[in-house]
Amino acid sequence: MPDHPARRLWATLEILHDVIYFAEEVRPAGIALGLRGYWMTYFAFRAAPLGPVPAGPVVAAFAGFHPAMVAKALPDAWSRTTPQACLAARATVSAAALRDAGADTGACDRAAAILGPVAAAADPTGRPLFAANAAVALPGDALGRLWQLATTLREHRGDGHIAAMVNAGITGLEAHLLQAAAGRFPQPVIRQVRGWSEDEWAAAADGLCARGLLSRGGTGGTDGAASPADSALSLTPAGRAVLTTIEAHTDGRAWTGGLAALGEHGVEEVLALLRPSARAVVSSGMLPDVNPTGVPHPREPGRRVADGGRAADRPR
Repeated sequence: MPDHPARRLWATLEILHDVIYFAEEVRPAGIALGLRGYWMTYFAFRAAPLGPVPAGPVVAAFAGFHPAMVAKALPDAWSRTTPQACLAARATVSAAALRDAGADTGACDRAAAILGPVAAAADPTGRPLFAANAAVALPGDALGRLWQLATTLREHRGDGHIAAMVNAGITGLEAHLLQAAAGRFPQPVIRQVRGWSEDEWAAAADGLCARGLLSRGGTGGTDGAASPADSALSLTPAGRAVLTTIEAHTDGRAWTGGLAALGEHGVEEVLALLRPSARAVVSSGMLPDVNPTGVPHPREPGRRVADGGRAADRPR
């Protein structure tokens, strides 16, 4: 069965969005604003459209991060800089990263012209990160516009994904465990870059086993981990069904909540315009091989790369 058109579009938009996590200039840009290192920059840049919010709303909206990890960055970041300065910095860094990677400016400009009305008309119901990003003024340059629109639609999908998780009774931490058991990424990588302790991780795994969604043993995405917290886990049929349902609902709500205005022909038109730029980003070596989003690799459709970071190397 072919991928849903909403998923195909996400797979390309995600790669273009992800430069704001992995470009070498991101951390220095945050430090130049007075922020302390990579993670404070990550939280401040991504949360900036929401305004100078404390940790709580960001924990809720981002999902999956340990609250204490977010609280190390927010609200302290807003005593050092402003959301407006973070918005300007992330726009500058992302456009420069796309340009340096060899993104096609003309094609990105044409894609932005198509995506702009879609993002403006998409349903904001229950989608705080989308709504906040939709209110951000689009930059004047083509690559900046494309990056902001890719980000806005990415957060629209992400907000819907969290709603699907909540509907399925799955927390952000539990979602990480299910995805790791599905082989999306090694348990130690996602556990560490999302700030969970071994005890918290193991307790959540025990809970999912008790619910019949995971079982002990199998490959489980351990990648050779020795820690008991990262012992091998496998999806049960019920667990796989939960993941399948969440992903199907994510695709469906992204489509009915806004992307249907493009239609399948419009999706293919945008993909034809943006795939060369996505390939250029991947070819640049900017994206790490292992990180949390699991977006399909644009040159090797069966291979997976993802978003959260050299995050694995510099505790996105």
